[in-house]
Parts: sequence; structure tokens; C-alpha cells
Amino acid sequence: MTHRLARFNSLLRQEISELLQRQVKDPRLGSFISVTSVEISPDLSFAKVFISHFGTEEEKVNTLNTLNAAAGFFRHELGDRMKARKIPELSFRADDTIAKADHVLRIMDSLQEKQ
Repeated sequence: MTHRLARFNSLLRQEISELLQRQVKDPRLGSFISVTSVEISPDLSFAKVFISHFGTEEEKVNTLNTLNAAAGFFRHELGDRMKARKIPELSFRADDTIAKADHVLRIMDSLQEKQ
């Protein structure tokens, strides 16, 4: 990944996080949503936004559906906030890295207790 893409990924992640915290007041979204990373295609046309959400599976699915439905709103707001010629189309995806890490740590703890 080029330095330019990495910098744009970081900037997009920061701006989307700020939008979620300060401007989006949708009751369908859960209380704690975190943008973990953003992956932009090399031609800057598409961006996958990975989010972490704590809650039940149903809440996670509802959150992803709500965010994907509001992708146009996010893109418009990013266009107003950022000085970029082109704002990529956004696709929100679940990032379950934190849940997997927690699961592995619990297994390791249980193995340690057995010794």
C-alpha cells in the first residue's frame, strides 16, 4: 500500500468515526460503534469500512444494515468535510477481531487454570 493510500485510509477512518460520534443520532445504531479500519481500492473508487460493535448478533446485523443504508449520507458529509477530489463509495463490514481475540484469551486462561 502506498503512503498516499495509507494516509487517506487513516483520514477516512478518523472522519467517519467523528461523524458516528457527533452527527449521527439514529436510534437503530447501538450505543458503542468503533471504526477499526478502512481499506480503499487503489483507484479510490470503493472503501470497505470495518466496524466493531458490542451487542447481540441481531444488533450487529441491524447496525450494519443501518450503516449501509446511510452510506450515501456519509459519503456526502465526507465530501463536505474533506478536501479530496473523489470520495469513495462506502461499504460497511463487521470486524470481529476483538471478539476473536477475547475468545482466544479465554481459552488460554482456561488452559492455564487447568494446570
